[in-house]
Amino acid sequence: MTEPDQPNDPLYKFEHFFELSPDLLCIAGFDGYFRRINPAVSKLLGYSNEELLSQPISNFVYHDDKIITKASRELVLNNIPLLNFENRYQTKEGKIVWLSWTSMPAFDDQLVYAIAKNVTARKRQEEERNQHLANLATINDELKHLSYTTSHDLRSPVNNLISMFHLLDVNKISDHEIREYIEIIKSTTESISEMLNNSVDLLIKKDRLPVNVENVKISESLDSVLNSINSLLEVSKVKLTTSFSAFDEITFNRAYLDSIFLNLITNSVKYAQPGISPVISIVTAETSGIKQLILTDNGMGFDMPKVKDRIFGLNQKFHHHSDSKGIGLYLVYHHVTNLNGKIDIESQINEGTQFIISFKE
Repeated sequence: MTEPDQPNDPLYKFEHFFELSPDLLCIAGFDGYFRRINPAVSKLLGYSNEELLSQPISNFVYHDDKIITKASRELVLNNIPLLNFENRYQTKEGKIVWLSWTSMPAFDDQLVYAIAKNVTARKRQEEERNQHLANLATINDELKHLSYTTSHDLRSPVNNLISMFHLLDVNKISDHEIREYIEIIKSTTESISEMLNNSVDLLIKKDRLPVNVENVKISESLDSVLNSINSLLEVSKVKLTTSFSAFDEITFNRAYLDSIFLNLITNSVKYAQPGISPVISIVTAETSGIKQLILTDNGMGFDMPKVKDRIFGLNQKFHHHSDSKGIGLYLVYHHVTNLNGKIDIESQINEGTQFIISFKE
């Protein structure tokens, strides 16, 4: 494709701004081709300007993100600005880079003005952080289990020794020194038993230490999460319905509730059925005096007889998706159960999933 050479052409305004910016600055045509790019684009992707200008932009998008990127482009062409939309591009060397886009259409010129930031490092840090948090939670659970087991199991032989001392009639032992030794051993054993009992009581007490909780408005938590993933929802054409008529306030940890919404909603989008827009319903209900939050989607679903024992496990993946880390449902489960709640799943392959969270008041 040929580049315009008129000095007043809109493609060539602010030349120094284009050349010096460390962010990726692009002008694209409504036909899906780059018309103008700054050096940061070719530097990051490793292609020459000629290669980048002569091929459709979709050729450089990572294959798993082509559909969602196409949908985002349709939004822009419908005069809907794109803010903080994240997708992956593949460099000439085959590396994957994450870009966060802000795109604005200019209908008079049939152009799209876009700025992208390279957020690869942040995305990797987020993945590593989530993995570390999940690993720490697992290690913590294992250590607690080991402490419980050790303290509990040691009590049995110690209590057995104490029982033996109770059966032993020291008055039949004529040697005064031996009788003193037996009393010392008995006293020491009783001290060990008391220490073990105190240890178990302390573990139980610490395990029950409450996470900071407050009266949280469910609708406010949900709105906050929806705002943070607004571009994802628009691009994916999510149809979301809510009803908090049963209750809209719960005693819970706000950060936990935000994380639950974020993971369940993004999972519903990520694992939508191909070619079908995600439909998500979020409602509250009260069953037998128990407050419940119910999220239902129309996604790919789970083969529950096969995965029900692993579904909340760490690093468990049930669908072939490159962005799946097997952490989201693990975190959701721990957020709910750490506050003595319960989470159930009803699901069938290609018929969607329903998550039922029962709160402990």
